[in-house]
Amino acid sequence: MGYKITVDGSDNEFSCDDRDTLLRAALRQGVTIPYECNSGGCGSCKFELVSGEVEDLWPDAPALTPRDKRKGKKLACQCRPVSDAVIKVRLEDHAAPEIRPNRFKVRYLGRRDLTADMAEFRFQSDAPARFLPGQFAMLSLPGIQGDRAYSMSNIPNEAGYWQFIIKRMPEGNASTWLFSELKEGDVLELDAPYGQAYLRPEIERDVVCIAGGSGLSPVMSIVRAATGDSRFADRKIYLFYGGRTPGDICTPELLSEIEPLDAQLICETAISDADAATRESWEGPCCFVHELVEQTLGDRMPEFEYYFCGPAPMTEAVQRMLMIEHKVPFEQIHFDRFF
Repeated sequence: MGYKITVDGSDNEFSCDDRDTLLRAALRQGVTIPYECNSGGCGSCKFELVSGEVEDLWPDAPALTPRDKRKGKKLACQCRPVSDAVIKVRLEDHAAPEIRPNRFKVRYLGRRDLTADMAEFRFQSDAPARFLPGQFAMLSLPGIQGDRAYSMSNIPNEAGYWQFIIKRMPEGNASTWLFSELKEGDVLELDAPYGQAYLRPEIERDVVCIAGGSGLSPVMSIVRAATGDSRFADRKIYLFYGGRTPGDICTPELLSEIEPLDAQLICETAISDADAATRESWEGPCCFVHELVEQTLGDRMPEFEYYFCGPAPMTEAVQRMLMIEHKVPFEQIHFDRFF
């Protein structure tokens, strides 16, 4: 059963059934509620309920502060209507999705291990895999409450292939299930595409991609797309990747599969564990990945277009470095906040 949702103070309305959140239903119908993570962590999709009733799927979502709760604010990505409703929310009409998200059934084809705790998973849908490099999907996993966001690591294709670089987290129910329980031939539901940190090929600056951990997934999608796009002819594409130990560095294998057209692909890696560097005779830089970016690019940092993804401390450090220390214009910085 679908309910009519009206955006207060505007002509915008959309329908939402019991399978969708307010945010996902709005985006499917071209109503541009702002968002980043789609998972309750960033707070971009906060709204106020003017009338009607909604079910709050995650009342303790980290993006809602005590002050938000006192003021009655909710997250569109974590609310499902149980009646017609009127909501008050800021819209971003300029940010209408180029490709509206949709649900697909995908069949698991297998995975290849990249490190001891990270692998690239491969699925196939009957429909074409249409997304923008750098975007992510929401995966529904059996027995796991709440969908999980995973970024695509491949490029869009008509054959329906979807690939994701996923890191096994010690206490992560979803990643543990994927690594331990998922079997070839199993069918899952995928909802995609989502995300704002996608490749802008029309911008003529050289590109810098920065990643840590499984944040490598959207960055690899961007690198794979850019190096195969003639619009990047004679441009430089930098990939900076950071891990804790030498065993975490998997970029050589992934980049060996890429044959750039005319773009120049430059990869720099660093590890942060000095003891592991000594123990394993690591000859490369030993520092955090944002420090490696600064050491490499120096005063030229405002010249580039930036795409980055990784653990929250890494993305926060990159933001501070770019925006505060080097005054890189905000419009040259692209990332989605995940927690």
